[in-house]
Amino acid sequence: MRTIHALYIFALILLLGACKKEDFLDRFPQDAISEPTYFKNENDLKLYLNRFYDALPVQRGNSEANSDNFAQGNRDVFLAGEYVVPATDAAANGWSYSGWANIRYVNYFLQRYNRAEMDATLKNNYAAEGRFFRALFYWDKVKRFGAVPWINRDLTDTSTAILFGPRQPHKQVMDSVLADLNFAVANAAEATNVQFAGRITKDVALALKARICLWEGTFRKYQALGDEQTYLRAAADAAELLINSGRYGIYKTGNPSKDYYNLFIQEELRGNTENIMAMRFIKDVSMHNLTRQISDVWPALTKNFVRSFLDKNGVPTALSPLYQGDETLDKEMIDRDPRFSQIVATRGFSFTNNPNGTRDEMTLPRIPGVVTGYAAVKNYSPDPAQWNANQSTLDLFIFRYAETLLIYAEAKAELGEADQVVIDKTINKIRERVGMANMVITTLVKDPQSVFPALPVLLDEIRRERRIELVGDGFRFDDLLRWKAGNLINNAETILGMKLTPALRAQYPANQVSNVQVDANFYIRVYPNIAARTWNDKMYLYPIPNNELTLNPALLPQNLGW
Repeated sequence: MRTIHALYIFALILLLGACKKEDFLDRFPQDAISEPTYFKNENDLKLYLNRFYDALPVQRGNSEANSDNFAQGNRDVFLAGEYVVPATDAAANGWSYSGWANIRYVNYFLQRYNRAEMDATLKNNYAAEGRFFRALFYWDKVKRFGAVPWINRDLTDTSTAILFGPRQPHKQVMDSVLADLNFAVANAAEATNVQFAGRITKDVALALKARICLWEGTFRKYQALGDEQTYLRAAADAAELLINSGRYGIYKTGNPSKDYYNLFIQEELRGNTENIMAMRFIKDVSMHNLTRQISDVWPALTKNFVRSFLDKNGVPTALSPLYQGDETLDKEMIDRDPRFSQIVATRGFSFTNNPNGTRDEMTLPRIPGVVTGYAAVKNYSPDPAQWNANQSTLDLFIFRYAETLLIYAEAKAELGEADQVVIDKTINKIRERVGMANMVITTLVKDPQSVFPALPVLLDEIRRERRIELVGDGFRFDDLLRWKAGNLINNAETILGMKLTPALRAQYPANQVSNVQVDANFYIRVYPNIAARTWNDKMYLYPIPNNELTLNPALLPQNLGW
């Protein structure tokens, strides 16, 4: 989809570059493409909408540094409890002029697309794209700020009452988001429509609807907002439509020890059965820097995440006779879920496959470079050609079928409808890829080391499966928010690594580990002076910036606790 960007970026600069902060208007420059001559045909609609595709949430494998899955060597001001109310919020989904730009631009489109002289059904296909993106952008705003103004048209100099109006409640805004999603699903082009290959189709809209509705339904339940059933049902129904379409399946080649890892280092995801939508990258046309980023600063998995892997018999390590302990990584990986060695670098993993046939293989965990000793290798390619700065051509998922299966399993469990049939066509389909033991509801036993001790065992195990299968894809912090589980950020094991016993330490060169700190049980401490995390419940939302409250007192009250 990025191959067409060069054609529209210049036009959009002319088209949209005249917007000014002080009047909050969407005006076109009079000496360039003008509103009266635009939105006349299909090409105009397509060209305008293309600008939003770069905002799609791409799964990068290393995008969960703010969760309990990863530990950082650098200090995260927000997670350390040191974030203060800013004057302005320049984040992409923040409360700034640029942070609201995409919503303004979508609204501008939705008020004008009907001018195009074209087939009505085709016109609605593009309107569905606009509503899809508005739902996505508003969901991002709600996750960050909770209550926000719902604005569904572009503003003019007579729109003062709207511009300086109050925020609408979280639930009211999300009901409007659901209406946009429903419109998108009903009106988007069919997935089989080759004219819309690489664009928003009905299947992509269903995938987003399932994702957002699961988040909202569980957020309403665990944050005690009420009225969660509608969203849980919508999540399950959307996911089920995708499942029943028969167009998707779990990628596997019959190589259970490699298929999960290999799924994320492919240069072409078109035709992959697990791909609902992906961002494509092409040599010398559109490339990225992910592999180099991973190799420059290795994402370090936490001890808590690593412990969450079941043994290959499907039993938690605390209860399994197969578990060998964690004195060394070699022991810790024995008889574990086969995804263990496809997510965590273990002995024999090749960091580099050189053109001359030599390999840089792992023996001991690479500490202190990997601050916990557990190096995450998802989305990392050992091909040196992928390491050149901004030269990687590996495709990246936006919507992956495994997520849809996990959404369906969780939504059905939350609705009290997850029987063995549901588990067999979701969780067990995912496990089949790697040769992992099936989940059998009647044999599940509560893990005494569960991070959700009060949760029913089935829901607990579905959450575990989600944590493993989707690690690094960018979902975990949002999951903690919707489950009201932010306190897991405080988990002491979040900043603990592997055991570095005296015997293991002796295997490293002295200068490599001399400054690595361990606790009384020899677990690595991850730079404890700078990696502290302190959760406060006010952190479920970000604060409204002070400048915005000054400009518009109707946005008060400030989010709780700030």
